Amino acid sequence: MKSDQLPTSRRMVLRIAAALGATTTFGLFALERTGTPARPAPPGAAGPPAGPRLGAPAGPRLAPSSYRLQPMTAYAPPRYRRALPPVRQRPFLRVSGAGRSMVLSFDDGPDPQYTPAILRTLREHDVRAMFFVCGEMAAVNQDLLREMADDGHVVGNHSWSHPLIPKIRPSRIRDELGSTSDLIERTLGTPPLWYRAPYGAWNRHSFEIGAELGMEPLAWTVDTLDWKEPGTGPIVRRVLDGAGPGVVVLSHDAGGDRSQSVAALRTYLPELLAAGYHLTVPRR
Repeated sequence: MKSDQLPTSRRMVLRIAAALGATTTFGLFALERTGTPARPAPPGAAGPPAGPRLGAPAGPRLAPSSYRLQPMTAYAPPRYRRALPPVRQRPFLRVSGAGRSMVLSFDDGPDPQYTPAILRTLREHDVRAMFFVCGEMAAVNQDLLREMADDGHVVGNHSWSHPLIPKIRPSRIRDELGSTSDLIERTLGTPPLWYRAPYGAWNRHSFEIGAELGMEPLAWTVDTLDWKEPGTGPIVRRVLDGAGPGVVVLSHDAGGDRSQSVAALRTYLPELLAAGYHLTVPRR
């Protein structure tokens, strides 16, 4: 049996897990906290164009950088709307009372080598997902941003250059998030309503600035660890073993060789659907 094929017993476990979920509507979420240590951000990482805010002119385009390090935390969201006070102190982690719903999310893109294949697979199965994009990648791949939105996916903010947020000044956090929100709004017509801290490393300033920009913080429940390039089989197993009502899955469509992530999605997505899961995104 190949490493990325599932035995009948595992398929049965998935179906049973899906059946245990209540059939309430997607939109209520639980807050939890877990953590894994983060490694330092790469020295000399390029920052965003300083200064721009909503509606401001575009800053200079920056070349994509190599920024794939270990995520630090795990978390997930409420309803898809503009953030309102009070400012949150933790990101959302898990869909609460969502029945058979799960969320697939992809970070670090868009990347012209891997993102189109992920979009095609999602389109083939009529599934929506969340894409947390980096401004420096989105600036040179705005056509892929439009394709995401046209297909009904949620485009979120993952900073401009993927820095380790707790290590930078509040003014730079504002530039990282603000510049990326500006770019998304100029490209799609509306600003993002969700953001995810690089490496899952949040701090008080990031929550406050994100709220000022009208965004809710979203992390994840299941980390595929695809950024380690462990092979297609291990990625598939992590998703299927972690599947359950309310789960938010973290994968990547950029930041390295993501061919394994692309191949894994083609395997685990039909398995999840066959097990009765509804892959969805938060709605307005």
